[in-house]
Parts: sequence; C-alpha cells; structure tokens
Amino acid sequence: MGISIRNLVKSYGAATVIQAISFDVADGEFVTLLGPSGCGKTTTLRCIAGLDTPNGGTIAINGRVVSDPARDLFVPPHERDLGMVFQSYAIWPHLTVAQNVAFPLTVKGGRDGAGAVADAVSWALGIVGMGHLAARRPSELSGGQQQRVALARAIAARPQLLLFDEPLSNLDARLRDRTRLEISRIQRELRVPTLYVTHDQTEALSMSDRVIVMEAGAVVQEGSPEALYHRPVNRFVADFIGNANFLPVHRDGLQWRLEDGTPIAVDAGDHQAGENGAGENGVGENGSGGQRVALLRPESIRIDAEPGPVTPGPVTPGLNRLSGRVMGGMYMGPHVEYIVEVGGALIRAFPPGAAARQSRHSELHRRRLPSGRNRRFPRQEHRPCRIACRSAWWRPMLRRVPRGPWPGSQPGCRSRTSRARCWRARSC
Repeated sequence: MGISIRNLVKSYGAATVIQAISFDVADGEFVTLLGPSGCGKTTTLRCIAGLDTPNGGTIAINGRVVSDPARDLFVPPHERDLGMVFQSYAIWPHLTVAQNVAFPLTVKGGRDGAGAVADAVSWALGIVGMGHLAARRPSELSGGQQQRVALARAIAARPQLLLFDEPLSNLDARLRDRTRLEISRIQRELRVPTLYVTHDQTEALSMSDRVIVMEAGAVVQEGSPEALYHRPVNRFVADFIGNANFLPVHRDGLQWRLEDGTPIAVDAGDHQAGENGAGENGVGENGSGGQRVALLRPESIRIDAEPGPVTPGPVTPGLNRLSGRVMGGMYMGPHVEYIVEVGGALIRAFPPGAAARQSRHSELHRRRLPSGRNRRFPRQEHRPCRIACRSAWWRPMLRRVPRGPWPGSQPGCRSRTSRARCWRARSC
C-alpha cells in the first residue's frame, strides 16, 4: 500500500517551503526526492516521519492517515511504524553496536521479550554484515560501519516504511559507492516502500525505481530515471540530471539554425514542453517566436579530425556534422572532457574512446626532478618485465639508470628503462 501524500503544505511564518505537493510510493518501491539544497525535500521527509507538523494536506502510510491538519489529526512519530536513517547517523556513542540496534525495540516495550529483541538485533546486523562487530562502540567504527549500524537500527523492528535523509553525504566517494549498492540490496530483500532524499543525481539515477525532482517546494517532474534523463520537461531538470549542453536555435522556414546560421537537425516532436523545455538532443521553448534551446548530451558527441573543409549540417536523420574548434581538454580517467566552440557557443564533449587516444598519442610528460627543475621527456613504449608492471608504463624515467642490476628488478629485465619502471612501481 505504501505512502500517499496529498496537497502537502508546510510553512514557516510567511514562507511556504512546501507548496501543495502530491505523490505516492507503492509497496516495495524505491522513490527518491531529488533537488538542490533548500527545495523542501528534507522538510517533506520530516513531515512524513512526524518530526515536523504540516500546515495542510494529508499523509497516509499503508492506508492509515497519520496527518490531517483539517481534522486536527496528528499521529506521533513513534506510532507510525517507520524506520529512518539520518544524515548524521545519530547513533548513541555510549552504547555498543548491538545496544544501538536494540534501542527502538526496547523503547517500544519489548512486547515479545528479551529473546525476541536479541533475535531481531542479530537478524538486522546480519543483513548489513555487522554481526561480528556487535560488541564494539561507535568510536571504534569507520564512517561506513557507523552508517550500516544506523541502517540496521532502522530495519530492526521491520517497519512498514523506510526513510533516508541524505545518508551518504558524509562518506568518501569509494565508500559511498559501496554503501549505495548495499542499501539497494537490502531494500530489494525487504521489499519495504522506501523514500530517499538526496541532491546527488548519481544516487538518484542508480538506486531508484522512480525519481521526483523538486524545485522551490514544488514537484517539477517525476518518472523513471530513464524518462527524466532522456525526456526532461524543462531546462532545470535537464541541467540538474546529467551533463547537458544548451544551444540556442531558431526556426528559418523548415530548417533549424544555430546563432551563426549553421543548419542543424533537431528532434522536436513531442519534446516541446513549455517554457525552457527541452528533450534529449531536442528542442524546447525559450522565449517567444521561433527561438528555442536545443539540449545536447556530451556523450552523444563524437570528435573527428577531418582534413580539409567540412560542410556543416545534417548528414542523416539523427546525425549532424558541425565544424568547431577544440578550446581545451581535461583528462577525467574514463574519458577526456573537451571544450569545443560550435556555432558561437561553448559545449562539453565526452567522445567515446577519447581517454585511450589521449593516453596513446600524448607525446610529452612533465615531472619534477630532485633538483627542482622541470624537464620534458618524450614518451617511449617499453615492454615491462612482467604483467604487474603495466601500471607503471606511463611513468617516465626520472634519472639515469646505472649499469648492472637495478635494485628490486627481476633477472629477466634487460631494458634499463624497464628496470627503472619496475623499481619506481615497486610491483616486481
């Protein structure tokens, strides 16, 4: 049955932070409230949890109305049968892991006895993989482990609803990725309706069955992650979800053109979505008359170095060829991000395979020598002494290699440069 929100309103004095929003979360569904800071997503979550009192509208959990200001109805948080994971974890520092997880069960009165509480704690810690750390205190845990304790506490009582208030914002990038997968796995196993609040688009797109985008206390668009990414209703959604380039275009008869007059084929169709609307690689309204703004995703761009002049314009349906100038590039690991000037506008491009080409064709590297001076070394391809040394291929030789065996090198190393690489990589 899940959650049902109808015309929810929350005000602080004269400021209305939630403006009559409505949405549902089905049983077993994972829904994310996504938006910038101050858009009202956390306030919405707190109203559902009973930590804030709404000024209007109704909130129902599994068919039971828990908040209705018109009827002066408000069910306190501890009677709503929900679990919540806070941004700051909110675990007791003087209690052990097991005692923290058991806390909501003991507060409820331990209706089923101490044995049932111990079984529930063991089950919850087993779900999050923390059973072997039950006797530790929070100060003896890492940030990710503390977050899992908070998650175990939220699910220990087997609630009807799970709420997450930006639970990963305090974790480093790698730990955030692992915890994101863990939360998704647990939610799928428990099949509990879940409402997740974040401003991170990666979390929203990778974890959610449905995403609700909020701006200034209102719902702008809701739908599947694929629908929001490929069919945003306006420029705000397109710019907030994923990377986006916006090209001003205008209608010239039956042809769309960039500001410099270059012809371009765009997918208009049903992507026109009101003011500032745009669809993926499509057009939307931008003012009056024939002026529009075209959305172009960076990963949809391929850069070719064509000898000689190129005739800009549509090549085939869905494919344009434009002439531009590369203004700069940044190596991002999986790809190279290029800044290209096209039609009087600067756009970002993530062409596929650019990272490999950048690594293979780069000619010069700069490194600081022990003397403090910078020198340039030409890139050379050398066969390493063993596979483990491949990670050191990119390393230039920083000093002259003496004759004889290099410290730490393998007997099979015949190249002086290979021996230097092995020594620097410390992998042989």
